[in-house]
Amino acid sequence: MRVKLEASWLSVLNNEFDKPYMQSLQKILVQEEQNGITIYPQIDNIYKAFEITPFNNVKVVILGQDPYHGAGQAHGLSFSVQKGLAIPPSLKNIFKELVSDVSDFKTPPHGNLTYWAQQGVLMLNSTLTVRAKLPGSHQKAGWQNFTNEVITALSNQKKAMVFILWGKFAQAYKPLIDIKKHLVIQSAHPSPFSAHQGFLGSKPFSKTNNYLKINGLQEIDWQIT
Repeated sequence: MRVKLEASWLSVLNNEFDKPYMQSLQKILVQEEQNGITIYPQIDNIYKAFEITPFNNVKVVILGQDPYHGAGQAHGLSFSVQKGLAIPPSLKNIFKELVSDVSDFKTPPHGNLTYWAQQGVLMLNSTLTVRAKLPGSHQKAGWQNFTNEVITALSNQKKAMVFILWGKFAQAYKPLIDIKKHLVIQSAHPSPFSAHQGFLGSKPFSKTNNYLKINGLQEIDWQIT
């Protein structure tokens, strides 16, 4: 498998690709592909979040669970979908909260969140791949080992970051984060099944920008056009 990481990420994570869990994981992906099993996102997009958001630029992490499992949706950024596709329910609720939370935010015509990633928002899924039409199908393949290293490296090597953890799955990563150095924002997941149990009205986006501003960092422009 080709692994394309931006240079600053490669210096942090290079050793991970020689570890047994990653070797096993890559064999699983290659074998499934050879057996005709469709995997999302496409191989070239698995590490897209790391390409777009260099380690040195990360200010915010939005942690998702696993990629969308529908055709053409996933492109390597958590919660994001390709332009031209229907906006998924969880992302609709994210936009709904943005309308309430951020002054003058207007609901965008698409669900591609690349603009956030370009500003230093690491749109990270804890599991980076999934079988088509089978949500959670790669959650036991070993990706969590990789995600653990990513979160730990960010927490240890950077300061004044914001980690946004929606739902119990994402919140399981909180013990890896040094809360003395960073802000953790957590609430219910934006899924329609839980959004009304604490996500809507939680104001994560304005809280993020307030924290960045206090720490002398450029705020995120959440508006997508």
